[in-house]
Amino acid sequence: MKDFYICDCARHENKVITSSFVVVAKQIKPKKTGEPYLALTLGDRSGQLEAKMWDNVDDVLDAFEQDDFLKVKGLINKYKQRFQLTIHKLRKLGESEIEFADYLPKTTKDIEDLWQTLAGFVATFQNPHLKGLIEAFMADPEIATAYRNAPAAKTLHHAYIGGLLDHVVSLFRSCDLICQNYPQINRDLLLTGAFLHDIGKIHELTYNRSFSYTTKGQLLGHMIIELEMLQAKLVLMPDFPNELKALIGHLIISHHGEYEFGSPKLPMFPEALVLHYLDDLDSKMEAMRAHFEREALLDGPWTSYNPSLGRPLLNPEKYLASKKISPPAAEMGRRNVDQSNVEREAVPALPDLEPQR
Repeated sequence: MKDFYICDCARHENKVITSSFVVVAKQIKPKKTGEPYLALTLGDRSGQLEAKMWDNVDDVLDAFEQDDFLKVKGLINKYKQRFQLTIHKLRKLGESEIEFADYLPKTTKDIEDLWQTLAGFVATFQNPHLKGLIEAFMADPEIATAYRNAPAAKTLHHAYIGGLLDHVVSLFRSCDLICQNYPQINRDLLLTGAFLHDIGKIHELTYNRSFSYTTKGQLLGHMIIELEMLQAKLVLMPDFPNELKALIGHLIISHHGEYEFGSPKLPMFPEALVLHYLDDLDSKMEAMRAHFEREALLDGPWTSYNPSLGRPLLNPEKYLASKKISPPAAEMGRRNVDQSNVEREAVPALPDLEPQR
């Protein structure tokens, strides 16, 4: 097991560390002199770290590629308020030196509990066709294994082992709550869309060494893959209504909500609109949570710029903790008056005295 993880950077600022990482990205760039330098993104289960190697680069340019594992010695410091690693030495690790659990982040929640939570929701479906469809997906051993382990995205949200399942369970809970407020929503249809909306991620993403896209994922994207998966299951269900099939297909292809975000269709019925907004909300809430966690040890309530959300973030917990919150002026005045009354009442009465003449 590693001694140093990326989340430990704050405790090792301006210190030289030696540790192992997976290469998330590798670029060869020119210095002002024209000589090459290495710009890497390194990863482990606690996060990612930008790294630069300036010297002796020619010796290692062809020694490793993306998704390889490296033993690295270098200096941890800050650049533009973000930690980075200046590499002094590196070497590629052999397979026998790799403990894969050190490199890919994983949900802290119990996978089996999450899976059973999904099954519990599906057991409450009233529509036999929708219930049978989701149960068929959950009973498929290959799909079930991948669904439990896949991330929900490469980087944007729930980017960890078990992230897809974690995201969908959260989405199920939100969908269930909103159905209580909008009784016109078809709960079974909405939950079916929630279960299937990202299921194509199990084939779109690869997550053996680092999170990246498969060739099929690059070429087709998860929505097309999901329509293929849906059709493969419906072939085995000849009595499945065509109308429901069309609604489910629309839930899948419209859940990104906007053309510019990759949806070929905009949400055109209530369940599709709700799915889009709740999916977007859940992904953004997780993106914020993860960003706060990554920068928990940094000073101040403001985070660095978050590329996916397009803004820096304010951590309210840090912000409130840094301020001494005073009661409103009117309240202060009332307390002062009350305190004065208490003080006056506490003075013992003196006996009447004849004034001295």
